[in-house]
Amino acid sequence: MDKLNKHWARIAVTLLPLLFGLLHAMQFVPLGILSRLDDIIYDARLRVTMPRTLDDRIVIVDIDERSLAEAGRFLYMRDKMAKFVTEIFDRQQAAVVGFDIVFVEPDTSSGLKRMQELAANELKDQPGFAQKLTELTPQLDNDAVFANALRGKPAVLGYYLTSDRQGRKAGVLPAPVMQKDSLQGRRVKFTQWDGFGANLPVLAAAAPMAGFFNSSTSEDGVVRAIPLIAEHEGQYYESLSLAMLRLLLGLPKVEPTFPTESFLAKYHGLESIRLRQGSRTVPIDVDENVGVLVPYRGPGGVSGGSFKYVSAIDLLQGKLPVGSLKDKIVLIGTTAPGLLDLRVTPVGEVYPGVEVHANVLSSLLDGRAIVKPDYALGYEVITLLIAGLVMAIALPLLTAPRAVMLSAIVLASGVATNLYLYTGHGLAMPLATLVATVLAAFALNMSYGYFVESRNKRELANLFRGYVPPELVDEMVDDPESYSMKAVNKELTVMFCDMRGFTNLSEKMEPTALQALLNNLFTKLTEVIQANRGTTDKYMGDCVMAFWGAPVETSEHAQSAVRAALQMSQAVRDINAEHRAKGIPEIGVGIGLNTGTMCVGNMGSDIRRSYTVIGDAVNLGSRLEGLSKIYGVDIVVSDTTRKGSKEFVWQELDRVKVKGKEQAVTIYWPAAPTAQADARLQDELKLWQSFLKSYRAQDWDQCDVSMLNLTRMNAKKYLYKLYADRVNSMKMLPFDPSWDGSTQFDSK
Repeated sequence: MDKLNKHWARIAVTLLPLLFGLLHAMQFVPLGILSRLDDIIYDARLRVTMPRTLDDRIVIVDIDERSLAEAGRFLYMRDKMAKFVTEIFDRQQAAVVGFDIVFVEPDTSSGLKRMQELAANELKDQPGFAQKLTELTPQLDNDAVFANALRGKPAVLGYYLTSDRQGRKAGVLPAPVMQKDSLQGRRVKFTQWDGFGANLPVLAAAAPMAGFFNSSTSEDGVVRAIPLIAEHEGQYYESLSLAMLRLLLGLPKVEPTFPTESFLAKYHGLESIRLRQGSRTVPIDVDENVGVLVPYRGPGGVSGGSFKYVSAIDLLQGKLPVGSLKDKIVLIGTTAPGLLDLRVTPVGEVYPGVEVHANVLSSLLDGRAIVKPDYALGYEVITLLIAGLVMAIALPLLTAPRAVMLSAIVLASGVATNLYLYTGHGLAMPLATLVATVLAAFALNMSYGYFVESRNKRELANLFRGYVPPELVDEMVDDPESYSMKAVNKELTVMFCDMRGFTNLSEKMEPTALQALLNNLFTKLTEVIQANRGTTDKYMGDCVMAFWGAPVETSEHAQSAVRAALQMSQAVRDINAEHRAKGIPEIGVGIGLNTGTMCVGNMGSDIRRSYTVIGDAVNLGSRLEGLSKIYGVDIVVSDTTRKGSKEFVWQELDRVKVKGKEQAVTIYWPAAPTAQADARLQDELKLWQSFLKSYRAQDWDQCDVSMLNLTRMNAKKYLYKLYADRVNSMKMLPFDPSWDGSTQFDSK
């Protein structure tokens, strides 16, 4: 609570996005940008989760451009449509056919109307003309021919509802699917139209089942949903896809289902519609407009892969094998651009309108309709409250990396839950407001911390600046509460780097020249240490002390220290090359590295302090630096440091007991980075390891053999000469069963 009180202003700032998010969600202050973002998120989620598989239950018969080119005005020549329907039902044996087209105008292509006018006027006195015309009328009345082909067939005609100033009406509507009294007086937000364009009376009488093929177009012109039931003059009519489903199921009755009362507000809409036939019921969830979102299966079109397309002309000409559409659900529509039945959808800007209905029908058959449910508002409010409060309370208490992590977790949890509800339960819940609230809360929180609280951070950073390298201060500024001058025990890696031959050099150089040389040398070595995230502890004469892992923690402190040691050794070789060119004596370097638990913190007196490390592990690092000249190598590393450095090839030097240590310590030399270790070096190290095994077993004859091979491989290596002398000396001694193979050093 003390921390919360300390950050109350920052918490209040972080709560501002939550307030605006709630006002938008509850439509007190609707923000158009969030509504548009929700559409974008919905479209992206839809595209990502599309199954992109073929639904072979539904076939689309396409009145495409080829059909129009070869069959002429296909839709207006009802004699051809009659042959078309006969082919689909009789020869191809389709289960149900739905027309995503409307026959609102009569077919006059046979000339029957003109001949009837002639029979009544100019040719009324022509003997036999009227009688012959009466006999031919059934054949010439193409609409009647088409109606006869439809009669008794499981066909669903299409029509459209419209709204304009005149409320134009044409054709005959089907019977309403639901009565107003079944709504129990609720003010359901049905999509309403005041006009329609329906089918000719003769066709409506022959095929009484019909459904509207209107879709719901969003403000951005994209078709994301269709109404399943719409209202016209107080009557309720079904969509094409719902009518086809009902026909497949045996024409069950449509009943409304009402939700339980919400704790937020009384909901006047429907929770679902129910198809009831006897004891069997099929529920279909709907949104507040009694519609469903279109669950697009794929990108759409002939090559989209969601539904099989058959060209209408191929059917008309009988090119399909018999029974190709047996027991299939057939939707008749068009992809011809000239017939204007192409839509903009989330999955394509030129999408066949007939396939929109195919997608909805497919989802209804599978019982997976996607809707924004009546409780979407409650869900959005609850998720906003949880996410907003967590962000407001937790962010001021966290470091910047943890604040990022928390924000990512909250955001990922909201997205994952939203995606689970969508894919697992067909619920399209809002997400944009949650995303915007989380991001805005994070941004405001970080901004407040940077501009208001960064003053305290800078003060702490200035306090540390005298003790740690500048390149680490910037990291400390990001999270000052994680750093303290108090002494703590931590696992670190310490380095001691001593110059060889520096005393001899100082005797031959002027003090100012020596000072310049030493400053240049320390500068280059310190740059290497800092480049590898090390902390330069102090300079002691011609020795540099540094450590890794504090004040900024790193799990790879040992590896960074070894990498720095190799680079420092190379830097000294580069300096020696300059010395040779100038005639200045060369210098050597000895580096000792050890990893272990050390006490790190602000050490010293009341007069002078420094940020340093102390402890037994530090002393061992100093001892190892002194051993480098004994073994003729530039770097000596303890076993604990070697274990923390995986990217190097190592040569074991010895097991030693240094002054102040009872247990033997295994020491190593980093031969090379693993990537640079060639086969010759690998063979040499294997042979050396075999020599050490023989050496510790006091098998001197085998040692001689191995040493002979080693000197052939690398005759100049001082380490081999050192061990050759040891072997020659120890040959003179009797076998000692108590010897553990280690070397004792009594001096520092």
